[in-house]
Amino acid sequence: MITIDPKTVTTGKLHGMLLGAVGPRPIAFASTIDDQGNANLSPFSFFNVFSANPPILIFSPARRVRDNSTKHTLENALATKEVVINVVNYDIVQQMSLSSTEYPTGVNEFEKAGLGMLASEKVKPFRVAEAPVQFECKVNDVIAMGDEGGAGNLVICEVVLMHVKEEVLDADGKIDQHKIDLVARMGGNWYSRANRGMFEIQKPLTTLGIGVDQLPEEIRLSKIFTGNDLGKLANVEKLPTQEEAVAFLKINSEIKAQITNANEIEIHKFAQQYLEKEDVDTAWNIIVANQ
Repeated sequence: MITIDPKTVTTGKLHGMLLGAVGPRPIAFASTIDDQGNANLSPFSFFNVFSANPPILIFSPARRVRDNSTKHTLENALATKEVVINVVNYDIVQQMSLSSTEYPTGVNEFEKAGLGMLASEKVKPFRVAEAPVQFECKVNDVIAMGDEGGAGNLVICEVVLMHVKEEVLDADGKIDQHKIDLVARMGGNWYSRANRGMFEIQKPLTTLGIGVDQLPEEIRLSKIFTGNDLGKLANVEKLPTQEEAVAFLKINSEIKAQITNANEIEIHKFAQQYLEKEDVDTAWNIIVANQ
């Protein structure tokens, strides 16, 4: 057994060990607005429920380890004292991951992730329309754990309204744990799907993914691609050019043979097979070569 003294290792190493050891962790998909009314959306896995009377949820947007900067969510929560915490299920996990990309201030992560903005009833931040459960909250307090990189900030949220989609309820009106299909965060690139087990999602690019809002319309509106598919397709810095895609198929003659004379639906289904294998580059080359 190794022994780690937090005072003698880097914050980055300690952070990684903590995340690897403490999990699976539920995900607070937190929606806020800034003082100019700009929407922001970001996931946090330092999160849980701590009281039912009053109903209290707490999540922690930590200061960034690399440069000690604070996140937009924390700044907005301090400024407006309101937040919506959306629950993440498997159907939106890729879009949730994409939203964690560090887009500049004022960029709407709802649009980048391709998620619907649903007006709240008691607070100003929007709800994630696709989330199976949405908590409208007022921020009772924010407690800083420190002032250096890696320090957490406990955002203590009181639920003022809770929305639950009927399709995740059982016959008795309780949340069915199989139907809700929750996901949780683990260490590294790993997640846990409550009713299936572990799976991996590559972390969003350190450069900015183009976002679902920048995908070609025929891709965004495809009857084949799921929200998770769109999240994968949008997590690229740029699309291959037509010339690059044609050159790719020339090298990969077996793929070319399977999509020759295929219609759009067939192309999307074939590309989807590669998305399921996490081969986004091949999927994009198949799509672009046939546009």
